[in-house]
Amino acid sequence: MRSMRAYELMIIFDADVEDSSVQDALALVGQQVEAGNGTIVKTDLWGRRRFAYEINHKFEGIYVVLELVTEAPSLEDLERSLRLADEVVRHKLMRLPDKEAARRGLMGEAPAPADAG
Repeated sequence: MRSMRAYELMIIFDADVEDSSVQDALALVGQQVEAGNGTIVKTDLWGRRRFAYEINHKFEGIYVVLELVTEAPSLEDLERSLRLADEVVRHKLMRLPDKEAARRGLMGEAPAPADAG
């Protein structure tokens, strides 16, 4: 049995893409994660943001950050599809350290908050 890990995936979509295309692409990401026995725990749509520098003759993109829990081998197909997707300008997948994943409540129990009083 393989162990589940927590990841954070940032996807930057081309700003010229319709919102429905972004939602379709995110649905496809969800299907690929679920196919690998994983789950998307949180989707955080940051919206349009200006780039720090020009990328592919573009100056802004639509940012989305996903928190997911899955097995590592299942991510190879997901990363390949993101590299090939025309609407994706950039993506970055990071494995979260176990302590951070627990703090966010992604793996097991989140630690109790420190007593403020």
